[in-house]
Amino acid sequence: MIKLNILGISILLTLLCGNSLTAQNTKNTNGNIPKIVVVLSVDQMRTDYLSRYWNKFQEGGFKRLMNEGAVCSNAQLDLHVQKISTGTATIFTGVYPATHGIVSDSWYDRLKKKEINCIADDYYITVGSDSKDGERSATKLLSPTLGDLIKINNRNKSKVFSVAMNDVSAVLSAGHAADGAYWFDTQNGNMISSSYYVDTFPEWVRQFNEKGYAKTFTQRDWTTLLPISSYEESLPDDYVLEKGYYDKWNTFPYSMKKLKEKAVNYKFLKTTPFANNLVRDFATSLILAENLGKDEYPDLLTLTFSSMDYENNSFGPASVEMEDTYLRLDTDIALLLDFLDKTIGKGNSFVVLTSTCSSSYPVDYLKEEFHMPVGTFSPESAIALLKSFLNITYGQGNWIDVVGDQQIYFNRELLEKKNVSLQDMQTKTANFINQFEGIKIALPSTSFEQGDYSKGQLAVIANSYNFKRSGDVLYQLEDGWQPVYKYERTVYNDNSNIPFIMYGNAVKHMQIRKKIQGEDMVPTVLEILRIPIPDHCSGKILEDVLW
Repeated sequence: MIKLNILGISILLTLLCGNSLTAQNTKNTNGNIPKIVVVLSVDQMRTDYLSRYWNKFQEGGFKRLMNEGAVCSNAQLDLHVQKISTGTATIFTGVYPATHGIVSDSWYDRLKKKEINCIADDYYITVGSDSKDGERSATKLLSPTLGDLIKINNRNKSKVFSVAMNDVSAVLSAGHAADGAYWFDTQNGNMISSSYYVDTFPEWVRQFNEKGYAKTFTQRDWTTLLPISSYEESLPDDYVLEKGYYDKWNTFPYSMKKLKEKAVNYKFLKTTPFANNLVRDFATSLILAENLGKDEYPDLLTLTFSSMDYENNSFGPASVEMEDTYLRLDTDIALLLDFLDKTIGKGNSFVVLTSTCSSSYPVDYLKEEFHMPVGTFSPESAIALLKSFLNITYGQGNWIDVVGDQQIYFNRELLEKKNVSLQDMQTKTANFINQFEGIKIALPSTSFEQGDYSKGQLAVIANSYNFKRSGDVLYQLEDGWQPVYKYERTVYNDNSNIPFIMYGNAVKHMQIRKKIQGEDMVPTVLEILRIPIPDHCSGKILEDVLW
């Protein structure tokens, strides 16, 4: 099944990419071409963490990357919906959501009349567990990833793998043709995959799971790496606006056993530094077991580290918990870089450090501490008022099908039945939404279908608008504003700055201050690997950093 799947995808992607991919395959015969590319993506990593914690970092981790690599200090990931799903797809395909189709974690499929998750796929089964957490695939990702392009160019002789705690990160960074994508099963604490990638669960992964890392971590306490009095770069540990775990535990030390009992499953582990330990250990096992970087064809390994995961807003970017997470991640990265030197050979690996989204400061913190003109926006209240407005304007009816992630989907069947103009409803709805405090701009989708918004403020939404998957009305919040919901946790970011560092013999040690885009990673890495850049890439080669 897997071989046929890869063959089909390879043919399709080759056709999509045109003649630009018909060049020779890339053997590692040139000393400048790395044997392995390793992309380190840290969820919700702010660029200022690097300078804020600089004095406490060791020499071999973040400092090594910055002191010896090419540092892009003004990297942006300009997306309408800034989530791990949209960011990962954009970073690893080199194109915007308008092209790759991942407009959010999920979207409304008008033909099927239901919401569609970006990676859920019950055609495939979990490999390595009895749970359904492995029923995932990259079939809804419409563009080839960096790994796909490498494998197509080298006739499937390069190896591509991804490792993450979250399934979305693992799948969307791996792409369609990867040899394996692995993520954390929150039910049993094991690393699993999908039959989309592997038919038979590898013996080395089974042996890794038998060590019971997750269970071992639950027997520990999370204490600070350094004396807590030395965390001067952060707010006090008992800062009053920190909600903490379950709105009650917000000071060190944290009992992993208590959190496990409260959570029932292992999901909480993704909010602790132990999750990063797990990813690192699994990655080193994978490199050895799969013999990465050992032949003439360059391989790709993508690793996604957690940064408090979904508890980010419960503590905030200025918390002691966040600082301790990064000090420990610094150690993980140092150990990983040393491991690459020893196993692949010093100078034979190329490493990229980045993030698929960046965290924002909580509204309460900005208001209380700095008197910033920010606030919260209630989508539920706004939609309730909008429904009343539509009923008054067009008559009684369920005019709205789905609302989510700054998008509104209309009931188009009802519009057609009632002979209501779609464009008229989109325009009037956008004008109505624009009246709410906290809304920067709301636009009807017909604006993007008819006009060119490739430049300026509206380009962020235009580049994210996909004709088949996006809503009828799309809106943005004012800078610093955040949505709040009554019965669900808010996961929202509006900070487009991301870290972007490239490290290896193929790039110069330098700092680039001009603005670059996250989608520039794919064409730049392809250039380093001597692989032709496909015509569809939105990003550009960062020529200044190359020798």
